[in-house]
Amino acid sequence: MGQGQTGLDQQEDGTRETVSPLREADDSAYEAGLRPRRLDEFIGQHRVREQLSIVLEGARARGSPPDHILLSGPPGLGKTSLAMIVAEELGMALRMTSGPAIERAGDLVALLTSLNAGDVLFVDEIHRLARPAEELLYAAMEDFRVDVVLGKGPGATAIPLDLAPFTLVGATTRAGLLTGPLRERFGFTAHMEFYEADDLVLVIERSAGLLGVPLTGDGAREIAERSRGTPRIANRLLRRVRDYAQVRADGVVALDVARKALRVYDVDELGLDRLDRAVLDALVRRFGGGPVGLGTLAVAVGEERDTVEEVAEPFLVRAGLLARTPRGRVATPAAWVHLGVEQAAVGQPAELALFDGD
Repeated sequence: MGQGQTGLDQQEDGTRETVSPLREADDSAYEAGLRPRRLDEFIGQHRVREQLSIVLEGARARGSPPDHILLSGPPGLGKTSLAMIVAEELGMALRMTSGPAIERAGDLVALLTSLNAGDVLFVDEIHRLARPAEELLYAAMEDFRVDVVLGKGPGATAIPLDLAPFTLVGATTRAGLLTGPLRERFGFTAHMEFYEADDLVLVIERSAGLLGVPLTGDGAREIAERSRGTPRIANRLLRRVRDYAQVRADGVVALDVARKALRVYDVDELGLDRLDRAVLDALVRRFGGGPVGLGTLAVAVGEERDTVEEVAEPFLVRAGLLARTPRGRVATPAAWVHLGVEQAAVGQPAELALFDGD
């Protein structure tokens, strides 16, 4: 999945957008003002920051562009911000595009030939590049050259075009979909991890300062612990709690205000929303904790299979509430505890929990 808006996180009650890590329409305006400009302003991802700092300092010392950089990890963790920081730290121009936007090899040629020496080219969702464009990118990354083919068939002629040296920063949420040849051409690869609550508190405090939102330490901690380890969600929840504080409180985002606001927006203490709880509730109460096939589970909650698998399930697995087994999905003991249900109190209707091939 990319970071753009998608139908998978659109729910009629609006709660899915609140805790979706995917970028929503109203995020862009806020993110532009909240993004860190320099590496020392970037919060979290300590290992990646240190490694990237060495890469950039080495390039500056040599006076040459750094190796191509691949940033992988779930959406909402700051890959785009780091790409912008790379250009800023190098003092070079940044060009931005995405894999789906490059439909033909000619689109990529036009983009590459327009780059100046030292420019940084950021390609989001690079795993979604069309294969002809990807194959053309190999020589561009390795030799700063592209071959433009004129004509077709036996009479086709390849004309080599030299490119100005540049640095490609690729971002992907699905590193496993990258081909080996493309992955091997990146000199530095960094995998971004979900954030700890302490780092998210710092993110929220920084954002509150930039947005002029009065915030207490307990209020920031409450938002951080419900943000699913994702800065984008933390900033979105901060804006929702700010609205509640201004409309129904004294404007200060304190602990009690944050709790009341997040209750209104249906985000519980673990960061689960309506859909997450519906999946767990069906798994526990209707199917006795499983195992149950994905298709059966999706029907039970009235959602598409893709919605359950790609939107709700990843966080439930990471939170230790759901497990994927060869026979189907299973609720963990922690899921029963979270729902307040005794395991022995619910029977499993076997005819509903049949394995359906998932």
